[in-house]
Amino acid sequence: MRVLLVEDEKRIAENVATALRDGPGFAVDIAEDGEVGLYMAKDTCYDLVILDLMLPKLDGLSLLKKLRASNSNSPVLVLTARDEKRSVIDLLDAGADDYLSKPFDLGELLARAKALVRRGKGAAHPVFTVGDIEVNTLEQSVRRAGRIIDLSPMEYRILEYLIHRPRVVVSKRELLEHLYDYNWEHHSNVIEAHVSNLRKKLDADLRQPSIETLRGRGYRLAIA
Repeated sequence: MRVLLVEDEKRIAENVATALRDGPGFAVDIAEDGEVGLYMAKDTCYDLVILDLMLPKLDGLSLLKKLRASNSNSPVLVLTARDEKRSVIDLLDAGADDYLSKPFDLGELLARAKALVRRGKGAAHPVFTVGDIEVNTLEQSVRRAGRIIDLSPMEYRILEYLIHRPRVVVSKRELLEHLYDYNWEHHSNVIEAHVSNLRKKLDADLRQPSIETLRGRGYRLAIA
C-alpha cells in the first residue's frame, strides 16, 4: 500500500517512514509542509494519509478540509499534540478517520495505520481469502490450498494489493504507483519480473493458475 506522510519534524518523519516501510512494507512519500502535502494528496490516490496537525504554510486541519472538499476518500490519520476535546471533535468533523496524540508509540501507529488501510479497502478483518489463497495481513503470511508460500517482500506486496481488489484488472502503472514511492524510477519490466516469480510460487504443483495476465491491460486474480 502507498502512504503519504505530511510531517515537518524531520526526525519524526524519518522514524515513522522507516517503521511503515520495514513493518507493513508500505511505500511512503513524505511532504514537509501543508501546501506540498495537499498537492501530493490530490495528485495521487493514496491508501492512507498520515497528517501532522501543526504544519508550515498550511495547517493540517485546513489541509484536511480542502482534501475532503476535493472528494478524496483516502483514510486520514492525524498526528496532534493537542488533546483538548474541542480539537478532537473539529478533526473528526473535518473528515479525519482517526487521530493519535504526540508523543506516540510506533507500534500503536502501525496498528492503527494497518487498520485504516483495511477499512479503506472495505475489510475489517486482517485475513483475506480468494479461492484457495489466504493472506494474513497482520502476520504477512500466505497460504494456498493450505500450503505456506514463502514470498519476497515485493511479491507479498503485489499479492496483498491484488487480493484487496479481487477480480479487478490492475494495471502495471497502478501497481507501480501504489507499491513504490516518488523516488522510484518507474520501469514496468520490474513489475513483470515480480509477478512472474509470484505466479510460479503460487502455482507450484497446482493446475489452477493464480494470476491472469490480460495483455495490454494488467493482472487480476484468476481464482474462481
